[in-house]
Amino acid sequence: MQQVKIFKSIENEVVSLEGEINEWIRSSGAHVISITGNIAPQTKDTASDAPALGHGPYAPSDVLVVVLYESSE
Repeated sequence: MQQVKIFKSIENEVVSLEGEINEWIRSSGAHVISITGNIAPQTKDTASDAPALGHGPYAPSDVLVVVLYESSE
């Protein structure tokens, strides 16, 4: 049966997200059919002139990864 697994993070933590996804694939034994991702750019925080999270005038972008996999359950 085909199922989906959704992972969400921010662009600053993409290496950690990659590790989380790879660990899930290894530990679950899932047969991955496809992996799709999206990054949603953020706009400047207009309520404050301070840089977001100290990385410039923009907040880190949201990253979404959808894994389509085959499950034997």
